[in-house]
Amino acid sequence: MSEAKELDLVWGVQAIADIIGRSYQQTYHMIAGGKLPMVKQIGERYVVSRSKLIAFFMEDDAA
Repeated sequence: MSEAKELDLVWGVQAIADIIGRSYQQTYHMIAGGKLPMVKQIGERYVVSRSKLIAFFMEDDAA
């Protein structure tokens, strides 16, 4: 199994937006504004662990 598959990385604003159910622009502003602290910028692209992203929203849901 490849390391990237084990990490289950999601690359790019649009892919992240698709997971959280927001538009590209909404997601970009959330990332740029620090509202999604688990998203990292690598070069000109953004990347996040799918499990960390989902866990972040599940925590907020439970609160």
